[in-house]
Amino acid sequence: MFSGIVEEMGRVTGKESSSLIIEAQKSLEGTGVGDSVAVNGVCLTVTSIKGGAFSVDITPETMKRTNLGSLKERDKVNLERSLTMGKVIGGHLVQGHIGGTGTVIAVTPEGNSLIVRFQAPEQVMRYVVEKGFIAVDGASLTIVSCDSSSFAVSLIPFTRDRTVLGSRKPGDLVNLEVDIIAKYVERLVVAQRTSVEVIDEM
Repeated sequence: MFSGIVEEMGRVTGKESSSLIIEAQKSLEGTGVGDSVAVNGVCLTVTSIKGGAFSVDITPETMKRTNLGSLKERDKVNLERSLTMGKVIGGHLVQGHIGGTGTVIAVTPEGNSLIVRFQAPEQVMRYVVEKGFIAVDGASLTIVSCDSSSFAVSLIPFTRDRTVLGSRKPGDLVNLEVDIIAKYVERLVVAQRTSVEVIDEM
């Protein structure tokens, strides 16, 4: 489990068909083999640590369904270590399970911030609401507006400078994870509706 507060940007120093080597600093503090680290929002297990870098294995399915498959050496990635007991949750609860990918369709300056709009698939948009939370490449953000197929977030200078989102441009692919609470609410509503329908039929 994660909080969606990116701790640092790491740099890809090696890539194979099913693994990545990522150079990092803060993310290695207290981290050992077997621990979980979110890489662009994807929960991955550290398989080795050597010389200021760590390795993670990635399944073909994850490579295909996230933007990790398009990473190249020297690319930057958002990193966050998993939550520990007593740690402040500065964003919202993030599982590291990507629900789909989105595409940047517009980046618009607004004051000292950037309004970034993403096109997203239906399985993501059904849980998107204005002022709700969403994790974009692992960063917890508030949705400022949405329609049937897209949503927008506002990036303040702090977030822009400390995450990979500050360099995203139209056409770039991002990993999306909706707020898990929205899924639980949907499940409860569907179950309640089904119970009512069964009673009505009796």
